[in-house]
Amino acid sequence: MTSDCSNIQFPSGYNGPEAVSVANGSMIPIQNYGQGILPLPDSSLILIYMDDILITGNNSSSINNLLATLRSQFALKQLGQINLFLGIQVSRTESDFFLHQQHYAEKLLQEAGFINSKPCPTPITPTSRHQPSESTPFSDPTLYHRLAGSLQYLTITRPDIAYATNQACQHMQNPTTTNFNQLKRILRYINGTKSFGLPIAPGDTTLQTFTDADWASDLSDRKSISGTCTFLGPNLISWSVKKQLTVAKSSTEAEYRALSASVSEILWLRRLASELQLHQSSPTLIHCDNLSAIAIAKNPVFHARTKHIEIDYQFIRQHLAAGNILIQHIASHDQAEDILTKPFSSSCFDFLRHKLTVQPHNA
Repeated sequence: MTSDCSNIQFPSGYNGPEAVSVANGSMIPIQNYGQGILPLPDSSLILIYMDDILITGNNSSSINNLLATLRSQFALKQLGQINLFLGIQVSRTESDFFLHQQHYAEKLLQEAGFINSKPCPTPITPTSRHQPSESTPFSDPTLYHRLAGSLQYLTITRPDIAYATNQACQHMQNPTTTNFNQLKRILRYINGTKSFGLPIAPGDTTLQTFTDADWASDLSDRKSISGTCTFLGPNLISWSVKKQLTVAKSSTEAEYRALSASVSEILWLRRLASELQLHQSSPTLIHCDNLSAIAIAKNPVFHARTKHIEIDYQFIRQHLAAGNILIQHIASHDQAEDILTKPFSSSCFDFLRHKLTVQPHNA
């Protein structure tokens, strides 16, 4: 590297650093707004995505001063109280907020031709993963890709369809007619639950996590499904459904890998909560229903039969010792995130959906 630019050949029409050259050789001027420090009150937070800005705080005067500063620098269009942000609808009551994507769901159903379809009680049936494989390719894979991708965005406020959507997305490369029929069931379930979403209520700000794994549940490769969900007080704020990258040789190994992934998520959420002045003064409680996995995490004796998960073991032990996490056993029927790792009958599904706080608007 050198600071000598004398031998650099610039494109014709180059007018200095105040413009940028595009592929056809033309020059586009750069508008420089300068640099400065935006005075942000301690009680205010700004969420920015591209040119969409969300401002919140507990002092309206500070927020108004912040808006005035922004207006002095940018052409700002103020839209008032939040009701829609990045496709997520926000309904406000006297005591809480409700996040949902009803408009997005209705648009998806309209485009797919399912707006008048008969609703289903669940997005996936317990027998779906035991159906014999068939190789009849679906005639329109592009349609399959578009609908499955749209469902992924809907899971932002709908963890109840996260597992079914994850299963649908496993077949993006070569979807079959059976896969498309399963995807259509998700759409029919959404048609009966368009207004469902998540409440956000004030209260306790303590983090707690539920983690689980469905061992060797994928019949095609016998890989396991990991699931985790995290609550901030009464509010569900994070969840994940993911197929594990390697084949687990025991249910304990599958559960332990899921536990390790949950710890990674918890560490990130604890840092984020600290930045938002929601300091976690005690270890974050992780609920796990596998006693063997808990025993490995807490037992300093490392057995030869578990050496293949030694990295996960050391990682979890480190944060147990540091006081960042605390692992506690929970009965399987009390696992809030079971709905993220396997299909259920309609009665069990409704029970678990309620545990995740997914509910209709104005419930």
